[in-house]
Amino acid sequence: MSSSHPNYHLNDDLLGPVLAILDSFQDPYLNKSFLSAGMVTKLAIEGKRLQLGLCFSYPCQTQYQDIVMAVTKQLAVLDAIDEVECEIDFQPESVSAISAVEPLPNIRQIIAVASGKGGVGKSTTAVNLALALAAEGARVGILDADIYGPSIPMMLGVESFKPVSPDGKIMTAANAHGITAQSIGFMVEGDQAAVWRGPMAAGALVQLLTETQWPELDYMIIDMPPGTGDIQLTLSQKVPVSGAVVVTTPQDIALADAKKGVSMFQKVNIPVLGIVENMSFHLCPECGHKEHPFGANGGEKMATRYNVPLLGQLPLQLNIREDVDKGTPTVVADSECQVSSIYREIARKVGAQLALCQAQSKVSISISDDE
Repeated sequence: MSSSHPNYHLNDDLLGPVLAILDSFQDPYLNKSFLSAGMVTKLAIEGKRLQLGLCFSYPCQTQYQDIVMAVTKQLAVLDAIDEVECEIDFQPESVSAISAVEPLPNIRQIIAVASGKGGVGKSTTAVNLALALAAEGARVGILDADIYGPSIPMMLGVESFKPVSPDGKIMTAANAHGITAQSIGFMVEGDQAAVWRGPMAAGALVQLLTETQWPELDYMIIDMPPGTGDIQLTLSQKVPVSGAVVVTTPQDIALADAKKGVSMFQKVNIPVLGIVENMSFHLCPECGHKEHPFGANGGEKMATRYNVPLLGQLPLQLNIREDVDKGTPTVVADSECQVSSIYREIARKVGAQLALCQAQSKVSISISDDE
């Protein structure tokens, strides 16, 4: 037995062909082979049964079965292997894009979901993205940073939740549909408004983040208020954000505001993970004809201009709005529908973009050190 990898326990005659096959598998989200992405964590042989360990840097639990079947089919071609026992793990790294702010000890990555203007479905996207990440196997929390118009409590069906503080310092958070949630809406009566100046609202955001009893989380989704004001600036200075997702609709006025959001994140060196285009098209329920009531390809053009991915295009569909109004967002209300499938695809892409940003950051640091 020989190998330079501490967890590769195969003789050289078998190791080479196995590694060649694994190197031929391209991960569709990282655009790297399993081998070059460092995903192969274990190789061992017991009789004619190969023991394979894979570790993904982004959540993709719904893809595991297809991955195992495809890999097994290829490896079983080798005479020395009759069976493949595959274990798959998911381990995201702790990432802060803001060098002056360390990642929180129990939250590995923080994703800001933002829009330049209201009314584009940002909160609906934030909630469904959080639930889609959880559906793909991640531990997820969501923070409602829209201090003036908190909607997460209603969208998750937990309006009646009231935080308590066992020690007078840290508040409890709500649990809904398998994710953890915190919102100023839990502390303000539904018909009351938070009449605060910008700095007060920004301070409330930091308090909600740092003074909540969060469990161990792989991802924290922050549902940002629309615009580019005090809360957004506070986020870029005091919160260890890993990356941002910008939500828009195809029409020109929404795109114009969304561009300001992308520009703001780029100026403060927070990676824009991609664009989500809401209300992209409408399918006629009678004939299936696709219409574009707000214009076509706006999100795609914007993504091309700023050299960021177009993460997904969501239809203008009545049940998406109805589901969040009922407190059961579409990803959990109908997990098998087309919209849920699009959200899970977006979730996988977001996780992969974060992993790629982290890999690029390591390369940059390495080059800097060498110089």
